[in-house]
Amino acid sequence: MSTYSADYLRRLMVSVDKFSEAFEAWAETQVEATHMGARGIFPTAWTKEGQDPVEVAKLELEVAEKSGAASVATSVTGSYIVVQGMGALDPIANWSFMTAPKSPLTPRDVRMTVANVRGRLKAMLDDAEADTPGGLPAFSPALWHPVVWGAAAPQWVIHQYRVAVAEGAESLTHYWKTRLGRQDADASVFWQETLNASVGARPGRPKLVPPGDPAARTTRSLKAGLQDLGPALQQLAKGLNLAVRNVAAHERQELSEQDAMEMLSAYSMFARMLDQCEVEFADEGAEA
Repeated sequence: MSTYSADYLRRLMVSVDKFSEAFEAWAETQVEATHMGARGIFPTAWTKEGQDPVEVAKLELEVAEKSGAASVATSVTGSYIVVQGMGALDPIANWSFMTAPKSPLTPRDVRMTVANVRGRLKAMLDDAEADTPGGLPAFSPALWHPVVWGAAAPQWVIHQYRVAVAEGAESLTHYWKTRLGRQDADASVFWQETLNASVGARPGRPKLVPPGDPAARTTRSLKAGLQDLGPALQQLAKGLNLAVRNVAAHERQELSEQDAMEMLSAYSMFARMLDQCEVEFADEGAEA
C-alpha cells in the first residue's frame, strides 16, 4: 500500500517542475562555479556582469516561492544530502546558500537533487497507481528523522525493505561518528563509549550527554525512581545494533513492509533523542 495518493504525488511532481523552471531562468543570469572553482571561500553562483539587478531580484523571488512547495517533495522522497558540520540538507529549500561565501551547495547539487526527487516520485507514483482503491495510509515515512529516512528512501521506494533498514541504521552511526571524529571505532564500541554515563569524555573520545541536570531527571514518586537517561540511551543503542542493524545487514531474507516500518521508526526515535544531547569534550590536559 502506498503512503501517498497518486494525485498528491503528481502535484508534488508539478511543484518540482515549476521550481526547476524558475531555477534555470535565474541560473541564466548567474556565473556558476564548483567547490573547487570557488576554492571553498567564495559563493558558487554570482550575478553576471551587465544583468539588470531588478530583474535578477524578481527571478530570485520566483525561485524562493517555488522552492517552498518543491521542498515538500524532498521530505517525502528523502532526497537530502549530508553536509559535514551541517547534517542533512535540502538543496531545494536552501538553494540560496549558493550566493553566500563558503557555500555548502553548488548549482549541480540542486540539479542532481531535482533529478533524484523526480525519479523517486515516479517510483512512488507507479506504486500508488498499482494500489487497490480504498486503502488509507497509516503514517508518513517522510516524517522519520532526515538522516535515517534520507539513507533509507532510495531502497524503500523500490520495496527493498531489508536494505532500507540497513542503510538507515548505518547512516545514523556514520553521521555521529563523523560529527564526533570517531572513525577509529566500530559501531558497537562507538556507541558504548559515546553514551557511557559512568565515564567522562577523554581526548579524541567526546561523549553525548542528555541535556539538563541528571538529578532533575530523577524522581522518587515511583518505587525505584526514574534513572538518568544516559544509560538508557546506551542500552537502546546496543539493542538496536544487535537486534536491528546486524540482522538487516547480514540476513538475506526480505523484511515485510510492516517490520521495516517498525525498525526504522525505532531508529528515527533514537536519532531524535540523540539530537537533544549535548556534545561533551575532554578538558585540555586530560589523560587519554
